[in-house]
Amino acid sequence: MNLRKSRSVGASSPLNGIDKQDAESKRKKKVAEITQALSVTPVDVAALRRMAISEGGLLTDEIRCKVWPWLLNVHLDNIPEQLEEVDREDNKDYNQVLLDVQRSLRRFPPGMPDEQREGLQEELINIILRVLLKNPQLHYYQGYHDIVVTFLLVLEERLATALVEKLSTHHLRDFMDPTMDNTKHILNYLMPIIDRVNPEVHDFMEQAEVGTIFALSWLITWFGHVLSDFRHVVRLYDFFLACHPLMPIYFAAVIVLYREEEVLDCECDMASVHHLLSQIPQDLPYEILISRAGDLFVQFPPSELAREATLQRSQQTASSTFKDFELASTQQRPDSVLRRRRREQQQQQQSAPAMDAKQGALVSVRPSARRFVRLAVMGLTVALGAAALAVVNSALEWAPKLDLQFFP
Repeated sequence: MNLRKSRSVGASSPLNGIDKQDAESKRKKKVAEITQALSVTPVDVAALRRMAISEGGLLTDEIRCKVWPWLLNVHLDNIPEQLEEVDREDNKDYNQVLLDVQRSLRRFPPGMPDEQREGLQEELINIILRVLLKNPQLHYYQGYHDIVVTFLLVLEERLATALVEKLSTHHLRDFMDPTMDNTKHILNYLMPIIDRVNPEVHDFMEQAEVGTIFALSWLITWFGHVLSDFRHVVRLYDFFLACHPLMPIYFAAVIVLYREEEVLDCECDMASVHHLLSQIPQDLPYEILISRAGDLFVQFPPSELAREATLQRSQQTASSTFKDFELASTQQRPDSVLRRRRREQQQQQQSAPAMDAKQGALVSVRPSARRFVRLAVMGLTVALGAAALAVVNSALEWAPKLDLQFFP
């Protein structure tokens, strides 16, 4: 079964009272697990990452306020009590930031009173200028405000400022260079991922010469600019914050793969394919796509795709500088994770062959003499669990040296 034909899997709401009770039971269990992970000393960051990746993410903004700092390794005790005043008059970025923030009306909840929205917009400007002033090596880009406003709508200004600064100096750093060279190089990972999974779609896009610019706004805003439902945006942020900084490009790839039939039915020319792909559907099966993105990250890690992506400046990208980070735990080595993953898949296939046959793989790899790729065939629940386990451990592998003491 290919991903495009899996639209209905896991996308519907509970159909009866029993399903609703089961969903509520799972929700309560997850809240309890998150609470437990936060209450132990040291905080169980690995468990928090699993919760952020697994189905439903972190569930509520109240929980996100508690968990997001740990996912970004921001210790609350180190956040200043008072925010610095922002001098706007002599700030070189102020005019552009002001224009972008004024155009961000749709990013605020419908029906929000004008006075409240205008107050948040002022805080949004302050956060951006404050981070840039403190980190002169960072350069503002259009779309950055889409990420910052997401944090501001979930957190209060003080905490949002601290998390945005950490995010900007790590996950988003390549987008904030003086030029877009590193951003373009990161986009170069998109086609190799698609090629590994579905050579036909890859070759069609290559023939159409569509490039990857259609995914630029997805990548640099973490999809905040292109998704209209805030619930979906924060769900993706849960996922991205818990993972390697290149995970958004894997998610972009699975969106393209999900739309396989639409792509192949399109006129094979640049304008037609670009128009199709740049119009992102709003009814995506997010949990399925999150599962597949995590799965593909494990099967085709960035290190394996780097040559194909032809990154001329690989030593300057955030994904490569994460090589300077150490394992947060000696028990989280990638080889042991992969072996554990394979064992789980084998056990699942042996114990539930009927379910595997019914649900099948979420993405199919078309036969190709040039390919020796065999994707794991697993149901949604198994995929979510396996992806969460493997991606969590990959994320923990890149824990910063300087902040290692905050991890278990």
